[in-house]
Amino acid sequence: MTRITGTRQSPTSRARTRASAGAGLLLLGTLLTGCGAEPGEIPLSEIRPESPSATPEPTPTASPGVVGAAAGTPAAATAHNGLIVSRAYTDASRTTSAIVTLSPDGSGQHQITQPPDRARDDRPDWSPDGTVVAFDRTDPQTGAARLWTVATSGEGAHQINPLCDGSGGGTDCANEDERAPAFSPDGKQLAFSRSWGALDPADKTRTQYSDLYLMSPEGTDVQRLTFLTNDKPYSGAVSNPSWSPDGKQLTFEYRTGATGQPANSRAIYVVSADGTGLRQLTPWELRAGDRAEWSPDGTRILFTTYPAGPENAPGGGIYTVHPDGTAIGALTAAPSDTFYGAAAYAPDGQSIIFTQAPAGAVGADLYSMRPDGTGVARLTNTADKWLNRPAWGTAEPPAAPDAPSAPAQGAQPEAQAQGQPPTEGPQADDE
Repeated sequence: MTRITGTRQSPTSRARTRASAGAGLLLLGTLLTGCGAEPGEIPLSEIRPESPSATPEPTPTASPGVVGAAAGTPAAATAHNGLIVSRAYTDASRTTSAIVTLSPDGSGQHQITQPPDRARDDRPDWSPDGTVVAFDRTDPQTGAARLWTVATSGEGAHQINPLCDGSGGGTDCANEDERAPAFSPDGKQLAFSRSWGALDPADKTRTQYSDLYLMSPEGTDVQRLTFLTNDKPYSGAVSNPSWSPDGKQLTFEYRTGATGQPANSRAIYVVSADGTGLRQLTPWELRAGDRAEWSPDGTRILFTTYPAGPENAPGGGIYTVHPDGTAIGALTAAPSDTFYGAAAYAPDGQSIIFTQAPAGAVGADLYSMRPDGTGVARLTNTADKWLNRPAWGTAEPPAAPDAPSAPAQGAQPEAQAQGQPPTEGPQADDE
């Protein structure tokens, strides 16, 4: 029989569900212990913060019409710009993907995960000290994702035990999926998205519930942070969390389904690390999605937009917005027939790395630009690898790379390379 707890399961004694003082969450187990219920028997769906944020606060005044060159750039920081990590396909048919690292200039690409055939490693994120990469791996048989970590060198790949141990059924374990891990700035917590429950009869790709969770990197102290789908089964999917530099807030993507309000759209939300203060950051009209990224000084949030239609449809762009939802500014030209993927700041805040699919390309590559959208330069030329979802860390490149430098470099003068990518787009969320 599957046992669901507020902490990860182990073959020996189970750690009791408890609140994290730093996050200020009160677990339901605390309320029920005196009533004969064991904390280890409390469903994950009932792990609640003190003030559940089921109803989002209104988005501060911001309009998709306020688009133009973003004013200002993040202040220079002392952080070191080290290795970049990204997702890359390993086969021409794009059925298997791995996690790769590369130098800030695009050279020295090195594969650090070894996924099974047809498995997909994706959504990498650096630990603050640059020694570990967290990512999710989608099983080719079940389609479910699980959380993994691997050393920057590629050694010690390790799956974090899923919340459900797979020994039985139950509402809290049916079709369970965990993905998009994100390290907190102090390295003490991982935020991740979790979905579970029965499949939607009208859309077998959607499950009943999807929300944001926190846990320690060791897989203990699990806490449910959001309750967006608690009373609205099948209404949407939560994914791609990202922490503010001070560790007090997180952004995440909320993507609605056919029964969501509005239907089949997406937006970036913000929530405090204690589960309070949930609010919508970007208007539905912009269709912002994937992982947003806070500037190192915390003054801007970087995000990508995706037009309605196929996952690989061109026409989106890269934007920034203040954390209060004001001053939305476009970094890329519009209208565009270019595909743009996720973007991320350099640790010093002076550069942005992003995914772009140029006209006629058979794959997507990584580009860099200044924080104001100028100085676009192509970093990689990797044929059909479809590099996407980059994250920029502080880890030093290895002294002797295991593989020769594959990517080519070349500045792109303000050019927005244009064209529609092939049928399978690099942005598919596998949700």
